[in-house]
Amino acid sequence: MNRNDTAPNVGRLFFPQSQSLGVDQGSYSPHVLRQIVYAGVQNTSFAAGRDDLLNLARLKISEKQVERVTERIGQERVGQRGAQVQAFLKLPVMEKFAAAVAHPPDLAVVEMDGGRLQIRNEKRSDPTITGVASPVEEVGLAVEATPGQAVAEPAVAVEATPGQAVAEPAVAVEATPGQAVAGPSASETRNHWREDKIGLLMTMTSEKSAGDPCPTIPETFVNPLRIIKLARELHKGCAPSEDAVAKPSDAEEDSPLECPEYIPPTVLVKSMVATRQDAESLGKTLAAAARSRGFYGAKRKAFVADGAECNWTVQKRWFSDFVPIIDFIHVLSYVFAAAMAGRPFGQGWAVYVRWIGLVWQGSVAEVITELERRQEELGLPTKDESETSPRRVVADTLRYLKNNQDRMKYDEYRRLGLPITSSHMESTVKQFNRRVKGTEKFWSEEGAEELLQLRADYLSETETMEKFWQEREAAATGRRCYRRAI
Repeated sequence: MNRNDTAPNVGRLFFPQSQSLGVDQGSYSPHVLRQIVYAGVQNTSFAAGRDDLLNLARLKISEKQVERVTERIGQERVGQRGAQVQAFLKLPVMEKFAAAVAHPPDLAVVEMDGGRLQIRNEKRSDPTITGVASPVEEVGLAVEATPGQAVAEPAVAVEATPGQAVAEPAVAVEATPGQAVAGPSASETRNHWREDKIGLLMTMTSEKSAGDPCPTIPETFVNPLRIIKLARELHKGCAPSEDAVAKPSDAEEDSPLECPEYIPPTVLVKSMVATRQDAESLGKTLAAAARSRGFYGAKRKAFVADGAECNWTVQKRWFSDFVPIIDFIHVLSYVFAAAMAGRPFGQGWAVYVRWIGLVWQGSVAEVITELERRQEELGLPTKDESETSPRRVVADTLRYLKNNQDRMKYDEYRRLGLPITSSHMESTVKQFNRRVKGTEKFWSEEGAEELLQLRADYLSETETMEKFWQEREAAATGRRCYRRAI
């Protein structure tokens, strides 16, 4: 037999059982592929994922290979998400907002917020064309800064807090008492910090009541030591190594509410979506995900967020029949700042206790009336007045309460068994930040999108990735994909 006659055909041979075993064109088995991607997403870095694979699974895989495999699967998931959203958008209006499952949940809750990460200005080249890794890939989707390298302060959209000035926000932010909000940053290309958009979808369980089950504000919200600590945290600057400003729900989570008759809603199943795209894009993704889980057919529905305008644009467009609720802790920060503005602590504290008690009971109109009188006493702030001046702080709080008054019916929300804080959303943001945020982590836009998608998939309790792997293995052909030689 002439061996030269068969050699050219060797490249087209493949193991006959590859398809039945779910082996794709890569060099790893489905089981190993799962392990690599899980390690790359759930650890704080690709290097940590490499170490876990070696120590726990005895798999010796380089950090770069963990990164590239994770990237490839992330690209697949981003593509699938895009297809799901497009299919949702093509549906007739009545079908878009109809119950898509046989048994819709009793209580469906949607929340949204933003996290932080650093984005490199370079764009990745298309590896399908070049056949080699791009410069961004060579230094990693998440690039470590060299020791001593200066990293710019975040220019990401954050919700600032009373008395804090935020420089050059990259996108729209929710201004709070004592904060001047600028337009889009002119130096955005020189600053790596950006915002990612995160959505949280929860089925919850709670009991409805005939009246407000907790009409008196719990002690935790009128405890001077606790509130002073909270106010101090809200006034902190946002160094890159710290979590975002205005994450006050941690303080609220320290102890349960002191109302035996009132049990806040508890989570049944959570799922997440995340993107580096804008709020409008997140809204479409959230809506598609909500429909797939039957949220539009739920008996009770709520949308909880802070006061950023983009949140309520999404709510009005995609979740208009969900009860809109402003996070109570963010409202508390405004009320405390205004009560203390221009007053000694003892006098200001008494005003705060009265005002926050009224807010808790849903009587925001009374607080607005008192704030209007206080503004008359102090006068209106001038154009160049300090962000922390009493007049400016009171004006900001008054505007905030007037704009969001219809979303502060907290007595009614408790009666209906709806959540009044976004503590679950704040915790979710921290889980995303743990993977993508760091002073020494720099992402390409594509790499960030892929990692955010996979992070959302693995944090979700809907077995998203288990379904993905099963479908991927079922669709595998067992053949390798080759490029034609040029």
